[in-house]
Amino acid sequence: MQTPTITAEGHQLPTALEPRNPGMALDLDWVRTAQANTSAIERRAKTLPGRRSVKKDYQAAWLCKAISLIDLTTLSGDDSEGRVERLCAKAKQPVRADILEALDMTGLTTGAVCVYHDMIETAVSSLKGSGIPVAAVSTGFPAGLSPYHLRIAEIGESVKAGAEEIDIVITRRHVLQGNWQALYDEMKEMREACGDAHVKAILATGELGTLRNVARASLVCMMAGADFIKTSTGKESVNATLPVSLVMIRAIRDYYDRTGFRVGYKPAGGISKAKDSLVYLSLIKDELGDRWLQPDLFRFGASSLLGDIERQLEHHVTGQYSASYRHAMA
Repeated sequence: MQTPTITAEGHQLPTALEPRNPGMALDLDWVRTAQANTSAIERRAKTLPGRRSVKKDYQAAWLCKAISLIDLTTLSGDDSEGRVERLCAKAKQPVRADILEALDMTGLTTGAVCVYHDMIETAVSSLKGSGIPVAAVSTGFPAGLSPYHLRIAEIGESVKAGAEEIDIVITRRHVLQGNWQALYDEMKEMREACGDAHVKAILATGELGTLRNVARASLVCMMAGADFIKTSTGKESVNATLPVSLVMIRAIRDYYDRTGFRVGYKPAGGISKAKDSLVYLSLIKDELGDRWLQPDLFRFGASSLLGDIERQLEHHVTGQYSASYRHAMA
């Protein structure tokens, strides 16, 4: 397991960045031949939790890696400037300082902070000088059903406010109706509206009906220039699952094999335990390789995950578990 690289001064080195996915012309033959063997995928997914077992120092290293890949998020109707400021402080110091010192991981941070548009300015100000990017959910999140011109305008406003990453939601009916041209055109325009900001395409996989639809929607979004494909908004009844993840990362691998461009992956929602993060990391390592175990190509959309990881790291250092309330997010 590779742990985050730390300089002598104790700060994480800048993440190596890939050439950005430029997209390509919509290849409907490729899209329509994409399939998903549901029974085989589900069998493979069931074996994953028991295939990799890491203990002691190795487990601590994996968990530190997981922290560096978390998009620390608050997307509540009662968000306030104070809550976002506290969340940003947590992103900069995700684990108690004495624990990180004992692990020789001083300087570890989360991968990003994700907020609604109204909180971008607060997050940018709070994270100034930290190197942690601000991500904003956009395009009528979570349903994506606001007027189209307003969704495009919302992206522009968020970029103007300082968001370096934009999490957009696709129109689910395009997938359910097999209207791949409409999905491609929508994703392409949203990518263009993002400018230099990286775009994560949220597929809302729990609402797409079949794994085959997930595979095809993944390919279309990548063809249209998505920098990341993401499972869920976190607001659906079914969010990230291992079968869905397997389908999406194999689509990413197929796209890389054919085009030479790496696209990132973000499972979101439903990942709250440290042991679950280890399963996802091992899946990425097995299917895509070590290069995808970096923040520019993999993120967890699961803020509650950080609290459990912090508890596990404290147990590793002290031999004792603390109560969950001692590891609040904000």
